[in-house]
Amino acid sequence: MAKSGRYLALDVLRGITIAFMIIVNTPGSWQYIYAPLRHASWHGCTPTDLVFPFFLFVVGVSMFFSFSKYKNSFSKESLLKVGKRTLLIFAIGFFINSYPQWMTDYSQVRIMGVLQRIALAYGISALIVLGVKHKWLPGISGAILLFYWGILYFFGGADPYSLEGNITSAFDSAILGEQHLYGGFGKPFDPEGVLSTIPSVVTVLLGYLAGKMIKETNRDRVPMKLLLYGAVFTAAGYIWGLVFPINKALWTSSYVLYTGGLAAILFAILIFIIDLKGYKKWSSFFVVFGMNPLFIFALSGVWAKTLRLLIKIPDSKGDLISADTWLYETIFVPLAGNMNGSLLYAITHIIFFWLIGYILYKKRIFIKV
Repeated sequence: MAKSGRYLALDVLRGITIAFMIIVNTPGSWQYIYAPLRHASWHGCTPTDLVFPFFLFVVGVSMFFSFSKYKNSFSKESLLKVGKRTLLIFAIGFFINSYPQWMTDYSQVRIMGVLQRIALAYGISALIVLGVKHKWLPGISGAILLFYWGILYFFGGADPYSLEGNITSAFDSAILGEQHLYGGFGKPFDPEGVLSTIPSVVTVLLGYLAGKMIKETNRDRVPMKLLLYGAVFTAAGYIWGLVFPINKALWTSSYVLYTGGLAAILFAILIFIIDLKGYKKWSSFFVVFGMNPLFIFALSGVWAKTLRLLIKIPDSKGDLISADTWLYETIFVPLAGNMNGSLLYAITHIIFFWLIGYILYKKRIFIKV
């Protein structure tokens, strides 16, 4: 642990999630992806499905320590910070969605997205932790998860947890309009929609409660206590998943507990290895990502869309193809084949954005988003 009392493991966990976000979002070809780097088709949980909730968990842990200067209570300064940060993150996410459509019109632009969910989950959870006594947070978290379960169960169709029968599609369509929802599931359905953002708030609160526990626990006992914390929630999420399936696209309540528990377990392991045992040299790669996480993630999104939508290169037949397709087919497939070439393309992007992050890190430039 640093002299300031800050756990280096927190920066490493944040960096791991950002690095993994980039690698799963930028394959050379969406047709050639190894199974662990794909989301579950519907119910279930792959390693890729852990990335987003892990990041929200880290947001919650960081929130506890950053709000300590406001004594974890409402003030003009704390509310201003929360409001500005929520609006800024949401606006950046919307810009990425609209890029490069902003050159034309907004009639079909998707409104929600990863950064938008981060913004809303952060903003709502911040208002909760600043406005209520901490002893109420577990009860509030449980109530939110039960409320969301009830909404899906009672207002859904014959199969309320299916793609066709879930209520989140109808709710988000009514609020946002079908034309502004994600279309990748074959129908208007947004995996980062408005209704399913409600339980994601609890993912942040689990991180916040973990941060509180860490602060109040003797340093040597932190890993074991956090490990037990994670094991309880992982088991609870798994058991709940037998009746309320673990599902990232719906961000089900069982998924919240299951992934929040796994995040706590990984955090405990990292604290033990890095901050207690002092094995930290290997972690410097991820610290670079962890110092400017949202900036690097946003930049990677803009870069990927630039290659795919704006830059066109003639192929061997003289036909114009997107730059990302040209790079994959011309450089990476000859080097490693379809599947490994797709993975190598993603790894190359990891290295590329790490170099950008490293330059910022060495110059002590930390872009707060």
